[in-house]
Amino acid sequence: MGHLESITTPEHLRDLSTAELTDLAGEIRDLLVATCARTGGHLGPNLGVVELTLAIHRTFASPHDRVVFDTGHQTYVHKLLTGRAATFDSLRQEGGLSGYPSAAESPHDIVENSHASTALSYADGLAKAYALQGADRHVVAVIGDGALTGGMAWEALNNIAIAPNSRLVIVVNDNGRSYTPTIGGLATALTALRTSPRYENVLDLVKRRLTAVPGVGPAAYDTLHAIKKGLKDAIAPQGLFEDLGLKYVGPVDGHDLEALEHALAQAKRFDGPVIVHALTNKGQGYEAALRHEADQFHAPGPFDVGTGVEKPKGRGWTDVFSEEIVRLGEQRPDLVGITAAMLHPVGLQAFAERFPDRTFDVGIAEQHAATSAAGLALAGMHPVVAVYATFLNRAFDQVLMDVALHRCGVTFVLDRSGVTGDDGASHNGMWDMSVLQVVPGLRLAAPRDATRLAELLAEAVEVDDAPTVVRYPKGPPPADIPTVETVDGVDVLHRSASQDILLVAVGAMATTAMDVAARLEAQGIGVTVVDPRWVIPVAPALVDLARDHRLVVSVEDNGRQGGCGASLLSALNDARVTTPVRVHGIPQEFLAHAKRAAILEQVGLDAQTLARSCVEEITALADHSRLLDVDRTG
Repeated sequence: MGHLESITTPEHLRDLSTAELTDLAGEIRDLLVATCARTGGHLGPNLGVVELTLAIHRTFASPHDRVVFDTGHQTYVHKLLTGRAATFDSLRQEGGLSGYPSAAESPHDIVENSHASTALSYADGLAKAYALQGADRHVVAVIGDGALTGGMAWEALNNIAIAPNSRLVIVVNDNGRSYTPTIGGLATALTALRTSPRYENVLDLVKRRLTAVPGVGPAAYDTLHAIKKGLKDAIAPQGLFEDLGLKYVGPVDGHDLEALEHALAQAKRFDGPVIVHALTNKGQGYEAALRHEADQFHAPGPFDVGTGVEKPKGRGWTDVFSEEIVRLGEQRPDLVGITAAMLHPVGLQAFAERFPDRTFDVGIAEQHAATSAAGLALAGMHPVVAVYATFLNRAFDQVLMDVALHRCGVTFVLDRSGVTGDDGASHNGMWDMSVLQVVPGLRLAAPRDATRLAELLAEAVEVDDAPTVVRYPKGPPPADIPTVETVDGVDVLHRSASQDILLVAVGAMATTAMDVAARLEAQGIGVTVVDPRWVIPVAPALVDLARDHRLVVSVEDNGRQGGCGASLLSALNDARVTTPVRVHGIPQEFLAHAKRAAILEQVGLDAQTLARSCVEEITALADHSRLLDVDRTG
């Protein structure tokens, strides 16, 4: 029996010897690799925080002391040490453990926190509350994977520094990377700390000399190591934090459990905000991850444990975008690419390799990305900002007031829109088509297949006087759906002899809509399936088509409130079109993690459920019509 099986609470860690803790760290890494090889997940970050998480839980008393992780994807080890090892094989599976902290799973989790750079603000509030309450509780904020590049983190630090009574320990998990190597001025400063041979060599020499003195050596070293100004300032620029008024401990080897516990104990003794700077290696303990130059196995899909080779994924939506943006870049010297610490995941890597001077990775700073793009546009360039759909929410004000207000030609490309599935509630891109409806002048395209993605991206970058958006889901694109005819920019995908139902399919839901149409025709119901292509603003052709049908049904993988269906209904009301409208979308609720297809079925966006609803609606209309006829003749 391994040590991990006996760990059901962090308290059990305190009974283990150094040798047993070393064995436990190995067990944890083996389990992380074996599980992520099957389920996929954030392997690299978690391999890098094994000793760090062990040290935190041996030094602090969770859940009495609160531990908040930023970003939340580095919490797999935390889950294993807080009673969830027995169910870890259900990671990211429907009904199983979330890939992020989850208060529903454990009292040791407090915030989900998968949108980076927020933990310090949560921790600031928690620590202030405990101080006001006179509670003897610490708060530990673990911030890493590039989250310190986010502006919100520095807003928090600015306030934490003037809260001297906050018993807050900030652990900087410095692995030099977010997805890929972390960039920016802060990253450069941390790299100077991380790589300074003067600091490591001098401090190691002092430590060895002092600790060799019987009786007084260790105490003398502690005193020296805690001096705010002195040796450390002379040989390493940790003044970056201390100039804010924050105590600083480190850098410390993030894979040396004894050194980590020593540093954390120092920080815990100081009743005020302290930063502990830990140097870790993403992918530590698994050679295949360490060798993986792109992202140290940040978030691989299923892979072979022995070789580290991922199972083939096939060509995805992101690959199509990646190819097209390079092609457009060849044609347009004014085209520039911007991303927020996600060059590989959003498909800008090939563009960056071809046009390094025209590619800007701004770190985890979506707000800055949007407004910097506005500046580029004002100077005559055409920026393409590629982010996950869920992360554009963080830059809404900038899209509205900095881009749209100034009529800047900026194209936002939203990867992983709609239901993403495995990563849970915070990653579903189900909000963009609702929040962007209110932006004056904005145009949003939702391609149904790979061919349409290429077409619509090319059209979007031609718009130079307003923001444009192109959104697509996670995974492989479906087979192309040909156009039967085009009506003023709206693609007709299918047309029956009778015009009973106008089925308006938004983006990737077109494939499902075609399945619905086949089911309805089999029951004698005529269907016209249309793809608006540009869904914001509402195409006038949709209004005209709606007049000629008995029922309008819209289908979108976006929230129902304020989405495309709601806007279509509003447009029909304005035009005094009385055709009934039924809007199908995602309920406005946070969805538990599961595969995309399973979630779509749960919320009624599968072909069978939609077809049944259409039959019921058209039957009810027919019954109502017959009742009216009886009343008129009676």
